[in-house]
Amino acid sequence: MKTIGMIGGMSWESSAEYYRLINRGVRARLGGLHSAQSLMYSVDFAEIEALQHAGDWASAADRMIDAARRLQAGGADFLVICTNTMHKLADPVEAAVPIPLLHIADATGVRVRDAGLTRVGLLATRFTMEESFYSGRLGDRFGLEVVVPDADGRAVVHDVIYSELCAGIVNERSRTRYCEIGRTLIERGAQGLILGCTEIGLLVDQSHFEVPVFDTTRIHAEAAVEAALATG
Repeated sequence: MKTIGMIGGMSWESSAEYYRLINRGVRARLGGLHSAQSLMYSVDFAEIEALQHAGDWASAADRMIDAARRLQAGGADFLVICTNTMHKLADPVEAAVPIPLLHIADATGVRVRDAGLTRVGLLATRFTMEESFYSGRLGDRFGLEVVVPDADGRAVVHDVIYSELCAGIVNERSRTRYCEIGRTLIERGAQGLILGCTEIGLLVDQSHFEVPVFDTTRIHAEAAVEAALATG
């Protein structure tokens, strides 16, 4: 079994889900008392969030590279960044360490493509919805057209993530609003919805929508299990 190196803490609410899902996945595959060989370096999210909203991505990249190097030095065979937004910095992280990075958008893109969809809605942080590092990768590598909420909808989705979900707060009014925003994307032709922030699965899931829902936390964790157990 390969050792999974997880960069977590963004937020720890979703990192805890990664740890649970990965260990359950290994146990399901191997049986008995098996669990994953893993390392997690968990950052202080308050510091990362401040850098994100200040637009200081260079300093954020330094933090991510430091975390990646610590995991590589600790014996990790590959890296998992336990957040969608910080994949904005995937390229400098990959360049800084010799071990591979399991990219969350690639794992998600494979699932969406295999489901036969070509147009998907994206719910995520403002950074992930408004910049091209995520939707552009889905388009370039998987031929997917990505639609996002309007400006008001993006603000709601972003604010709920940072003010509620990252703090472990699940608000029924926010769930209703997310469902409304998701249905608007479906009305605009989205054949499925990507929960493109690793905390969103704490609020909404497949039961809330009539189209396929792709929970990136679960998809990424399952891909990590596959990579850890792959031979060769």
